[in-house]
Amino acid sequence: MINRTFAFIILCIAITSFAQAQKPNYLGQTNTITTAVPFLLIAPDARAGAMGDVGGATTPDASSMHWNPAKYAFIESKAGFAASYSPWLRAIVSDINLAYVAGYYKLDERQTIAASLLYFTLGDITFTDIQGSTIGNYRPNEFSLDGTYSRKFSETWSGAVAARYIHSNLTQGISVGGVATKPGQSIAADVSVYHQRELEWRNVEFAEFAFGVNISNIGSKISYSDATTETDFIPTNLRISPRLTVDLDEYNRLSFTLDINKLLVPTPPIYATDDSGNPLYDNDGNRIIAAGKDPDVNVVQGMIQSWYDAPDGFEEELREFYYAVGAEYWYDKAFAVRSGFFYENKLKGNRQYFTLGAGLKYNVFGLDFSYLVPLEQRNPLENTLRFTLSFDFDDFYN
Repeated sequence: MINRTFAFIILCIAITSFAQAQKPNYLGQTNTITTAVPFLLIAPDARAGAMGDVGGATTPDASSMHWNPAKYAFIESKAGFAASYSPWLRAIVSDINLAYVAGYYKLDERQTIAASLLYFTLGDITFTDIQGSTIGNYRPNEFSLDGTYSRKFSETWSGAVAARYIHSNLTQGISVGGVATKPGQSIAADVSVYHQRELEWRNVEFAEFAFGVNISNIGSKISYSDATTETDFIPTNLRISPRLTVDLDEYNRLSFTLDINKLLVPTPPIYATDDSGNPLYDNDGNRIIAAGKDPDVNVVQGMIQSWYDAPDGFEEELREFYYAVGAEYWYDKAFAVRSGFFYENKLKGNRQYFTLGAGLKYNVFGLDFSYLVPLEQRNPLENTLRFTLSFDFDDFYN
């Protein structure tokens, strides 16, 4: 038998479509969209984490793979590397964490290649049988391995295509409820564009506007067992982001960025029940849908359907957008102070929090920190310090 800790992790991190179907939702009440491998949506680097989890149009850095790989084409240095670490649920356990490494290399003035690895470990878990005897100690984990090619189309526009391999090993191959399990695997892609141009303002030494769009995690569904035909969507996400940067003077620079996001996966429908609350089925044995659309569709149909399948109509579709806004101040390109705010509707997850952080850059080295302050509910990242160590190898090529 799986212990309570592992059962909790399974419920929170790999919620399946079967679980969605067993919990009817009601109009005007909580109807959260859930997917497999949600670790793909966690902000992996401390710079973005300090700015409310924005990154679609922030100035390019080594961690741009997660936010908008098209930004790499505009990165200034020849090559770079970053390593990030984020504790998870630190108030409860000490061995769950998210690690991220990313690097890039400019082939020429228009072309850049980059790669990254995102690794999420769930810590040590003890498995027991029905009598309570220990079966073994395991360390469930998930990871994604990415690669991208980014190219400038012009002096102000760029685009990128990224490929991603996703591996989710939550059960270590043991049987759950008598059903044999296996690691979930998926292949996905990102398609993104980025635009930046200098603005001409009076009495301002330098001003820049940037805009980015990234559709991430376009890929196959995941299955954790060969004994069932049910599969889960991965978190395909649309990110739209504008940025404004202004140099106040020779030493002071200020940037503001907004990220608007929407998951491009089906919204759970409302299933019909009788007067006693028991589910109703049609002649083929399928549950009858009272409101919304059937979520058992292919990936492309799911992306299209996500714009009009909410049970509560257009009003609920608007609630499915979530937002992040961040500010960044640099002094003499050496010291940064950052802050941000993240908002998600209370009926769609209710994640709301402030973030803050700082950054230092000296020669080829950079160090960033971030801290999160939850507002409406507890957050796995509260009371933890996240950090990113970056290296700019430009000086080695000069």
